[in-house]
Amino acid sequence: MYLFWLRVAAVLYAAACFAVFPAVLQSAERWRSACVHLGGLAFFFHFVSAVEMLYLAHRWLPVGAREVESLLGLAVAAAFFIVWWLYDAISLGIFALPATFFLILIPALGPDRFTFPSEGVRTSWLVAHIAALLAAYAALGFSMLASVLYLVQERRLKIIPRAGEHSRRLPLDWLPPLDTLERIAHGTLEFGFPCMTVGLIIGAVLVQETPLGAAYFLDPKVIASFISWGVYVLLLLVRRSAGLRGRKAAWLSGVVVVVMLFVWASNLVSHVHRYGAP
Repeated sequence: MYLFWLRVAAVLYAAACFAVFPAVLQSAERWRSACVHLGGLAFFFHFVSAVEMLYLAHRWLPVGAREVESLLGLAVAAAFFIVWWLYDAISLGIFALPATFFLILIPALGPDRFTFPSEGVRTSWLVAHIAALLAAYAALGFSMLASVLYLVQERRLKIIPRAGEHSRRLPLDWLPPLDTLERIAHGTLEFGFPCMTVGLIIGAVLVQETPLGAAYFLDPKVIASFISWGVYVLLLLVRRSAGLRGRKAAWLSGVVVVVMLFVWASNLVSHVHRYGAP
């Protein structure tokens, strides 16, 4: 029964993760309330699952990687709610809630190695995994393009044309206005983030059917992917909290793209997650 409660907690943590981003990035009170209530319910069922798991095992210390991951996730969630209660710092949930979800996702699949009901189901999940990550990379690339064009357009507008040049069509007159380029860069970033999150979650599920198990998460490419996800979160948070716009926001957007290029480069040294590998 403890596995059922853990799965309920995982679903509620996922919903709380979905709510925490508009709650923090958009300061939406309705999402803030939903995040706190969903996260609180998730923590309750998580606590019930942990107590029942240890009680049935007739011990009070975790044994095995999955039990440790579940209790570590419980500790992270408890720390977040204590900080939120004392300091009303819900913004930390943008890190704590996804971290808790990722920690308990694998234990929630079961004590044994997870298997898909059929090869067709596994293929569907694999297609969704690849499609989500490719969509994230495409969105990041488009954001970088819009940021570069923003800097070019800004520099172009600062140049004062000489006498008689105003009547001629300049080579870059086709560029959109600065405000449009800024909204494109920010909008594609916001679109790419859930795609990357979904891709990583599906990948974490897919690997449980392989003999690699937890060793998969020690692979350089996988580590780099989770680091890039963290940088992505920081970028969105900084842009929103600091109100960055214009040139600074354009340069900051390029940071995530550089990290993405590092993730692609790490594919060359990956031994277990290489594109095209048999």
